Amino acid sequence: MPDMARTIDFAVAGPLTTIDTIHEPALATLPREAVEICRLVHDLVVQPTDAKGLGVPDDRFAENQLRPANGVIGALLALDAAPLTVTRDPARRVIGTCRHFAVLSCALLRYRGIAARARCGFATYFQPGQGRDHWITEYRRDGRWVRIDAEILGGSLVGKPEDLAADEFLTGGEAWAAFRQGHIDAATFGVYGTENWGPAEIRGNAIRDLAALNKVEMLPWDEWGRMAASYQGDTGPEYDELIDTIAAVCATDDPDAITTLYASEGLTVPTALLR
Repeated sequence: MPDMARTIDFAVAGPLTTIDTIHEPALATLPREAVEICRLVHDLVVQPTDAKGLGVPDDRFAENQLRPANGVIGALLALDAAPLTVTRDPARRVIGTCRHFAVLSCALLRYRGIAARARCGFATYFQPGQGRDHWITEYRRDGRWVRIDAEILGGSLVGKPEDLAADEFLTGGEAWAAFRQGHIDAATFGVYGTENWGPAEIRGNAIRDLAALNKVEMLPWDEWGRMAASYQGDTGPEYDELIDTIAAVCATDDPDAITTLYASEGLTVPTALLR
């Protein structure tokens, strides 16, 4: 299997994982071991529902819309100028989703020169029988991609959140392939707390995962190309065949195929969203 790191350098920041030099003093004591970096991120982000329970002011919830990891770090330092290695009270963590845990982990791993990438898909460990919309991080170790979920590190949802098993997290492409092969019920895959479940949710995450493999890690609700039409049920068999191709290409880990497919019309993230 080709090694993507040889062609797509995942040890180097992408457009949404670049960290400004102005923030480097806060990273001076950043760990150099991958799991410890992700363990640090576990205490830097707080989910919106938890933030509400803490009584965080309403005007801070816009943090949830931050795309660049650099903006996340800036928001953290505006709340508390201490280095990122200093433990923060939950109310002084940046408000974000699972995607923010994953992308901030990815950015800090790349900052330390560790090949890393965010993955968009579905976790099967939050509720038995469900695949919930989720993001995790992968990093390269001993010739393989290790899947780690910074959000649940230290918890008991899975045996090894620092090295997820294959069936504990499915990328969008993996979930789509499983659906098309009849191995999963698409109606059990979707976004917790919403009515957004089914094949369209899997299609959307397959496209976001393709972008993430090209070092473009979007927000969970970002849409481009024909994604909106898919969510509205206005696409047909030819679009499903495109998702088949995305799933197959992402599974190969072939950098040439992945970058070529991402360059196709409707799959490349518009420049206007990269901010």
